[in-house]
Amino acid sequence: MNILLIGSGGREHALAYAIAKSPLCSRLFTAPGNPGTAAYGENRPELDVADHAAVRAFCSGESIGLVVVGPEVPLVAGLVDDLQAAGIRAFGPTKAAAQLEGSKGFTKELCAQYGIPTAGFARFTELDPALAYLAAHGAPIVVKADGLAAGKGVVVAETLDQAEAAVRGMLADPGAEIVIEECLFGEEVSFFALCDGTRAVPVGTAQDHKRVFDGDRGPNTGGMGAYSPATILTPALEREVMETIIAPTLDGMRARGTPFTGILYAGLMLTADGPKLIEYNTRFGDPEAQVLMPRLSSDLVPALLAACEGDVSGIDLRFDARRAALTVVMAAAGYPGAVMRGSVIRGIAEAGASNDVIVFQAGTRAENGQVLADGGRVLTVTALGDSMMEAQARAYAAIARIDWPEGFCRRDIGRRAVAREVAGGGI
Repeated sequence: MNILLIGSGGREHALAYAIAKSPLCSRLFTAPGNPGTAAYGENRPELDVADHAAVRAFCSGESIGLVVVGPEVPLVAGLVDDLQAAGIRAFGPTKAAAQLEGSKGFTKELCAQYGIPTAGFARFTELDPALAYLAAHGAPIVVKADGLAAGKGVVVAETLDQAEAAVRGMLADPGAEIVIEECLFGEEVSFFALCDGTRAVPVGTAQDHKRVFDGDRGPNTGGMGAYSPATILTPALEREVMETIIAPTLDGMRARGTPFTGILYAGLMLTADGPKLIEYNTRFGDPEAQVLMPRLSSDLVPALLAACEGDVSGIDLRFDARRAALTVVMAAAGYPGAVMRGSVIRGIAEAGASNDVIVFQAGTRAENGQVLADGGRVLTVTALGDSMMEAQARAYAAIARIDWPEGFCRRDIGRRAVAREVAGGGI
């Protein structure tokens, strides 16, 4: 079958890598794609994915049998709804179901209604009540923009001054809404489930590094690196997450008339009181996809089709339990703020010459035979190993082969996992 993949980031490069392996995939198109996805099929940069009529026309003209929507923006905009209305099979949630990512307030209210463990919270659209709430609750405290913010709409404020500045900034725009949350303590982990509207099957775990600088310092980003599996999430904890968080979420969404189909990505905090939901994403994570897809040992496409067809009960996505994967994001100087575009990146092929290393491209473009930086998070360098320590060493050795003076990366990705491994935890 012909498959259309929507997106242009590192996640889409990783998904293209996995989808192209499937015997079910005859031709793979990626819109708009990036220089990395071009290795697995045809990029269609001319296709405006925000123009749903154009996407439908493309699907008709190219006999597309499955559309896989990678990023959150087209999901929240209702691309899946419009494709399904035209009889085109599309993987991902509807616009109504994508509110789980598109509105933090929506998700918090769902948690409250269905007893899903999460942080205490309040929603605000006006400044004075929000400031009064801060004064009453003190710091540390978490301030979140209600809508999509590319992973950068969260401020973990250690002082009231920081919290007040975040509130004032986020409520400055007309119609803005924020959520103020209790600050949870513990270790953060990412849990992924494949959902068909009624049932869910777990499809992998990872841990990412959101802060921009080593030692988890600096502002939050879309993610500076990740590793998989998340060994801190034991089988018993995975069962608890499925029973207390994923299952009631699916039940609640179905009861509301907005059943969730697609990938449900739960950002969790492992607290002293058990796992609690921090937030949901409604698609594969980035950079988490870049460590999940290289470990995947089964065919991804039948799983996506099963979700679209409403029955994932027979799906068993298998990941290589013997291998660890670790990815390091290389970002343009200035990220997560303003960045300079157009600098030349050399050495990508050399870095990825090993079978155990894949350089996934994200914010890049090809010009005159060269790869140029064209975004904030530009590359994700992923390595596999028989241990997390080995994967970490291979990833940083590959980064050393990349010649890009205008880029930077964290140097401590995977430090907790490696420390647990050294202490005897294994992968």
